[in-house]
Amino acid sequence: MVALYSLWLPILLSAVLVFLASSIIHMATSWHKDDVRGVPNEQKVMDALRPFAIPPGDYAMPHPADMADMKSPQFQEKMNKGPVVILTVAPNGPFSMGKCLTQWFIYSLVVSFFAAYVTAAALPAGTAYLRVFQIAGTVAFVGYSFALWPMSIWYHRSWAATLRSTIDGLIYGLLTAGALGWLWPR
Repeated sequence: MVALYSLWLPILLSAVLVFLASSIIHMATSWHKDDVRGVPNEQKVMDALRPFAIPPGDYAMPHPADMADMKSPQFQEKMNKGPVVILTVAPNGPFSMGKCLTQWFIYSLVVSFFAAYVTAAALPAGTAYLRVFQIAGTVAFVGYSFALWPMSIWYHRSWAATLRSTIDGLIYGLLTAGALGWLWPR
């Protein structure tokens, strides 16, 4: 088993590599341009919703009171009539890229930490690069990708967007694996 403190450099390096790669993927390519679309008549929809002052959060329409309500004819009528909406309301005002980028970097550190933790628990110092790469990459890929799928399964997020993000997760997993394999204690 490898001491986790001895992996601080590959943990940090992998988080930086993932941060840079994600910046390139999202800013220099059009890979994710279709992940979110605008609604028709956006201004009218925004004007219609504004008077409700909906606080930031996640919402569903129609929303049943309980499981029994889901089976009621009134709720079924609402579902059939539509629109059926799953909505995330963000705070008003400018989007804070700095806050989001900071949280993303911290998340990348956390994924790298757990990839290092699992790999360190499984492998001794001196393990061959490809074996370290295999375990660290698998853990990192799972950390970056698997939680995305339930959003498409349960909340109808676009499967295309989920698949694109899963491919991103594979890239991030490979970068994490490369950093850990390269700097694995000899």
